[in-house]
Amino acid sequence: MPNIVALIDGSEYTNSVCDIASFFAKRLDASIDLVHVLGRNDQAEQGNNLSGSIGLGARTSLLEELAKLDGQRAKLAQQHGRAILDMAKEHLVQLGHSRLGTKLRNAELVETVNDYESEADLIVIGKRGLGAEQNTLHLGSNLERVVRSSQKPVVVASRVVKPIKRLLIAFDGGNSAWKAVEYAVAFNSFSDVECHLITAGDKQNSNMSGLERAAASLIDAGYTVKMDVLSGQPETAISEKVESDSIDLLLMGAYGHSRIRNLIIGSTTTEMIRSCKIPVLLFR
Repeated sequence: MPNIVALIDGSEYTNSVCDIASFFAKRLDASIDLVHVLGRNDQAEQGNNLSGSIGLGARTSLLEELAKLDGQRAKLAQQHGRAILDMAKEHLVQLGHSRLGTKLRNAELVETVNDYESEADLIVIGKRGLGAEQNTLHLGSNLERVVRSSQKPVVVASRVVKPIKRLLIAFDGGNSAWKAVEYAVAFNSFSDVECHLITAGDKQNSNMSGLERAAASLIDAGYTVKMDVLSGQPETAISEKVESDSIDLLLMGAYGHSRIRNLIIGSTTTEMIRSCKIPVLLFR
């Protein structure tokens, strides 16, 4: 049975992570595991640093107080994390899901993803986390790390998830771009969704034969396909296409040497995911 791992942190993206996980779960007949990561802390080390320059008696007393505070913080963090998971689970229950699991983990996020992805067919993460909510120019600090480390497709959830009626596949003929096409073909329960298949550049230099083969595969799977070659910089052309054609979901490769598949690395990726205000499904 397919399974989706949805990473939630209590930020304003939590509901959108649940919403896009819900869309895929219904289409793939998948279960959903909600995962909240508390993160390791170094309070004890900070306590040692704070007490290093004071007398032995005072230092012992201070360390005892700090240990108590650490214990209280840990307990509150556990309660808060459990509340986040319970609220997200209730949200998904209201959306009609019953095959739900919750996992509370005290670890690093990337480590957690690596541990759980063997049981997952899809990873979902919000575009921004708690620390970035008020800064629209900043993506979540864990986003690129998760995409780089995961061997499974990763959905980056936007702030708002609309009903998905149109998807766009950014295609350049590379391995990860073909993975995006193959994913859409394999899960042809998406076939009622209008599919736009695009590449960027001029027709003379574009991989038109590959583009046409990809379109044929999608049509055979039952999709209505609109194929196009966009001029200009890929990140700009794709963003404009998403906006002008009211695209609801973008599929693209995450790594490679081409200009499209290389978008996930560096500032171009930041601009790409920031400017496309829709969920983005990334393939390695």
